[in-house]
Amino acid sequence: MLDNTFIGRIPVKSDEKGRIFVPATFRRILKEMNSARIIMRRDTDNECLIFYPEQVWNKKVNDLRQALDEWNADDQLILMQFMAEAECLETDTQGRVLITKPNLQLLGAKQDLLFVGMLDRFALWAADSFNAKCSNQRALADQIRERINRTKQQNNC
Repeated sequence: MLDNTFIGRIPVKSDEKGRIFVPATFRRILKEMNSARIIMRRDTDNECLIFYPEQVWNKKVNDLRQALDEWNADDQLILMQFMAEAECLETDTQGRVLITKPNLQLLGAKQDLLFVGMLDRFALWAADSFNAKCSNQRALADQIRERINRTKQQNNC
């Protein structure tokens, strides 16, 4: 499973134009997945950007589309908002992507950024924001245990 899995936290910096090197390990995984393009969108809950390999993005969008009623105005607005905040990116010959100024401002960081693996996708955070949001190891262990136990209980019903 780890062959095509985005894991770890990798510090990066943006240049004056907003270009950021996608970590070599992440670029290798993207290449193995035959994903020439990356879809980036603002996270719905956190002040970070999420990067999806193209096929992962397509599955997420298909799942969302199936959950929405195309004849319902509220559902259509959900779809429009979700898609409006997405951008299709390609890495340049040096392995960089260009992050627009509004998206860098969302992160609240000028240069110290952090790529964080999320299994089938990865996120870009301001390093300080990510570290502030993270639970200590004990709290993380408790959260994981609680979620696993809840899932087991739901599966037993």
